[in-house]
Amino acid sequence: MKPSILDYTQNELETMFPPKFRAKQIFNWVYQHHIDSFSQMENIPKKLREELENDYIISPLKILQKQRSSDGSIKYLFELQDGHTVEAVLLKMKDAEYDEHGELLHHAKFTVCVSSQVGCKVGCAFCLTAKGGFIRNLSAGEIVGQVLEIKKDNDIASNRRVNIVYMGMGEPLDNLENLAKAIRIFANENGLSISPKRQTVSTSGISTKIEKLGKMELGVQLAISLHAVDDALREELIPMNKAYNIASIIRAVKAFPVNTRKRVMFEYLVIKDVNDDIASAKKLIRLLEGIKSKVNLIYFNPYPGTHFERPEPERMKKFQEYLLSKGVLCTIRESKGLDISAACGQLREQELSTT
Repeated sequence: MKPSILDYTQNELETMFPPKFRAKQIFNWVYQHHIDSFSQMENIPKKLREELENDYIISPLKILQKQRSSDGSIKYLFELQDGHTVEAVLLKMKDAEYDEHGELLHHAKFTVCVSSQVGCKVGCAFCLTAKGGFIRNLSAGEIVGQVLEIKKDNDIASNRRVNIVYMGMGEPLDNLENLAKAIRIFANENGLSISPKRQTVSTSGISTKIEKLGKMELGVQLAISLHAVDDALREELIPMNKAYNIASIIRAVKAFPVNTRKRVMFEYLVIKDVNDDIASAKKLIRLLEGIKSKVNLIYFNPYPGTHFERPEPERMKKFQEYLLSKGVLCTIRESKGLDISAACGQLREQELSTT
């Protein structure tokens, strides 16, 4: 298989294709002009274009399938060069706004949820991705390619920023080296220019690697998939908690460098009659004491074969109101893609079952 040009940072390309300004030109063509072929690089010497065409590819993945939700979100199934598949989701967070004359006032705002692995090692009880087991890590280019292909597919202009959440298939911190490289490639001002402040790493809580990520000082936001407030329940939901318990996660979070204007996000997947009671809310408040945090309550998104159920809206609201009354910033995530295969791994599982 040919390597993808998306796998390389600008600094690496400067070494590979001197003089240095060539790397900037390549980045510009790939990330800002959204080219499909190296032959389109008009200001690159013909010999170099031919070399690139012979030895490299641009995108290491292609759209195999997509499903569009009535709320505007789109679920993508990408096929990689080796035939494996991964998912990503485009979420429309805010519609474009126009004045009475039809003039654009504000552009639409998007978040792209990307995968970091083919499959996953963590084995969360509520996650369909775990059913297929872990196959391999994605390369930096395969992570970057998800966002680039989605921007191209939706005609999102190169200068329009999107938010990125590493919350698709896989545990991002299990692929820390390629994750960090992708973050740097995204942030390059000659490429997609997506600031690390717009990038959020969501982890199931590998405390030692939270510490490593913090020491890299990449400037990304951190989200913790907590989902429970005691180790017994969390081990049932996330078996990895036996190795990285809640106390170790909280210690790592407290040491993580957070922008003074930002908060650490704690994702709390609310499951009916499992962790949706006020007693759990009280424990959560005690757990987060001393952390500049925000709690994001998430409705469990049911999938075929699960015994877990979606909580009642009234219970979610009471849980949120209790946290707010105690001074904890708390939101309820608006569920998107309920009419499509939006749960992580769902579209991939459907594709595998038909082949």
